[in-house]
Amino acid sequence: MTEQAPGLLLLDTHVWIWLFEGDTSRVGSDVAAVVDRAAAEWNVRVSTMSVWEVAMLAARRRVTLSFDCDAWVRNALDRPGVRLESFTPKIAIESTRLPNFAHRDPADRILIATARVTSATLVTRDRRILDYAAKGYLRVLDATPRV
Repeated sequence: MTEQAPGLLLLDTHVWIWLFEGDTSRVGSDVAAVVDRAAAEWNVRVSTMSVWEVAMLAARRRVTLSFDCDAWVRNALDRPGVRLESFTPKIAIESTRLPNFAHRDPADRILIATARVTSATLVTRDRRILDYAAKGYLRVLDATPRV
């Protein structure tokens, strides 16, 4: 029996960086395989907020990219199966109304809101987001590698 492709996946910024850089050891081969299956169906999304976050991390030298930031983002978004998810007014409003989410990081709030508005599963290793999802507020795929 053929395994069904996953639904819509939204990559957290760190997962996007690691996968594009080919660092599957930080995500785990099982998660990389799920993302590959979703990409085959054009069901992988990257938030506009992640583009901003990558640029900020690169500007602050908190991440080293294999290309100049402009080229890196262009190449990462040109990958087959990956589409940019726009930051819409609905997502902006949802990010201010997340039930029982006290964390103030705007990037995390916007990624969570994007996943909720688009009915996507957020692929992340962020412990605060994973704990929030465990309370039933959004769907996540835990990208923590299994030992």
